[in-house]
Order: sequence, then structure tokens, then C-alpha cells
Amino acid sequence: MDKQTYAAAGVNIDAATKAKELIAKHARSTLRPEVLSGVGFFGGLFEFKGFKQPVLVSSVDGVGTKLKFAAAVAKDVTTCSDLDNHCGNDILACGAEPLFFLDYMAMGRLVPEQVEAIAQGLAKACREVGCALIGGETAEMPGLYAGKDYDLVGFIIGVVEKEKIIMGKTIVAGDAIIGLPSSGLHTNGYSLVRKLFGETKSALDTYYPELGQTLGETLLEPHRGYYHQLKPLLPLIKGLAHITGGGLMGNVPRVLPPGVAAQFHSQTWTVPPIFQLIQRQGNVAQQEMYRVFNMGIGMVVICAPDDVAQLTQALPEAKVIGEVVKQEGEARVVID
Repeated sequence: MDKQTYAAAGVNIDAATKAKELIAKHARSTLRPEVLSGVGFFGGLFEFKGFKQPVLVSSVDGVGTKLKFAAAVAKDVTTCSDLDNHCGNDILACGAEPLFFLDYMAMGRLVPEQVEAIAQGLAKACREVGCALIGGETAEMPGLYAGKDYDLVGFIIGVVEKEKIIMGKTIVAGDAIIGLPSSGLHTNGYSLVRKLFGETKSALDTYYPELGQTLGETLLEPHRGYYHQLKPLLPLIKGLAHITGGGLMGNVPRVLPPGVAAQFHSQTWTVPPIFQLIQRQGNVAQQEMYRVFNMGIGMVVICAPDDVAQLTQALPEAKVIGEVVKQEGEARVVID
């Protein structure tokens, strides 16, 4: 019997080593002074400084099947901002500052140049919010991922002073609901979109006049980050809801205290054309659209009525889209 090797089984250790070296090069550009070990050590070390009662805030998420569209048009790097911003927005909803980020890349065949492109995109996204790319894992698993398939997952750790945590506990009926626009689907609803339009390059290269660009260009718009916009305004904010999977219906109740509900007025914002196209293409019910997609609202901000003017002045794209009301029945979100 011939001698067997790991490479013959589909795992290339040399390629993995090269990929890790390429990743480290880009990760070093994100390191903060608190980082005591960079990419390559067994664990990422981060020293706490400048906090009295620090509370760690964590989040983990993946890009999901949006990766299928990115792979079809060879734009893997576009998903990197998706990953960083999705995770960052989640901890921002608690009032947290991002500290460091870890990634997990798994694929059927490890191509160092592809891994480097992804790492470069992740590093760029991390630098934009001052978050250190401190480590991660790159796995080659030919028995699990077929062809060019791969998965991309991110883990973020942030911190907030205990007294400044935002959890929605002070929200009361009469508070205002402000919406910040999304940049499209962000990272949710892509499995339904794949079913309706397919995932071939020809489908994604199709130009739609109502979109003003191709379907692929629209679907690959990066998940928008809200950290820089909202950071200086956090003292005015009672609650933040990042509108991801579950839409307004599923995410807003997560920040509402018992006894109140959110009343949205859908005519106060313009639903982007991509959602209208999806609804028309699949004959999707209106309620299902609001349950699956963000419908043009990427972040919901809840504040006292007296703070609306200051917030909307500081956030030119923001609009008042509803108010908190006394809960009647089981519904926590009502959209008229």
C-alpha cells in the first residue's frame, strides 16, 4: 500500500501556512496598543485599560448564503464589511465599543490568494471602527465543502461601562422611534432571494431599470455599519434594535420592556426598490416581507420625544418612523 499523506486527502498544510502568513500581514495593521499578542499565537491577548466597571459584550455571526452571490461574481472581499459591521452593530445595540475581532474561514480547497483577499477586507473593516483583528481560524475541509464553497464567520468582543449599558429598560409609551436607512438586504433573506432569482452569474448580471444597476451589484451592497454615527449620541438613546433576520417584527421586541409595543408608520420611509422587486418576483405577502427583510431600515433608535430634534439633526438620513405605545393584545410590533 502506498504511503498516504494529508495532502493526498485534500488538506494542504503548506497552503495553510502561507495563508496564515498573509492573514497576519493584514491583521497587524489593525492592532491597538492593548493587544499583547497578534495573529499566530495560541490565544489573542488584550489588556483592559481605562474602564471603571467594564462589561464585556460579545456577538458572533456569519455572512450566510450571501456568500453564494459573492462567489458567483468573484467578489469575495465585498462580504468582509458585512461580517464586521453585522457583528459590530449587534454590540453597538448594547452601547458597546468594539475592541477585537476574530474570524473563521472554512473551505473545500484553501487558496492562499483568496484567503488573503478576505483577510485584507476584514482588516480594512476593522480599521474603520478601531477594532483589532486579533486572531482566527482557517480550515480546509474537502469532505464538507464542495468545489469553491466556503463559509465566513466572525466573533467580536466589545466593552461598555456598566452604568452606560443600553438595554431599553427605560423605554415608555410616548417615546419616539427613529429609523436609520439600510444599504439594502444587509445579510438577511438571501436564501429566499436565491430561490426566486437563482445564483448564476447571468442572473446576477441582469440589469433592472428600477435598481439602476445589476441585481448582483444591488445584492452585494455591504452591510452598513452605524458605530461612528451613533457613538457620540448614545447618552440620548434609550434603545437600539439592529434589524437583521426577523426584520422589524422580530428584532424590535428584543429591546422593549413589558407592557409596551412599537407602532410603525410605513408611509414615513421609502422602501428601496430591491424589496419591491423581490415581493413582485415571488408574490411574497407584505407581512412576510416585514418578517424576513429589513425593508430599508437597518437600525431602530428609541429616544425620549425631547431628544428627537437633536438626534435627527445629528443624523441627516434619520426619520421618525413611529412611536412606542401601550401594548394591547399580544402584538409587540404594529406596522400600518
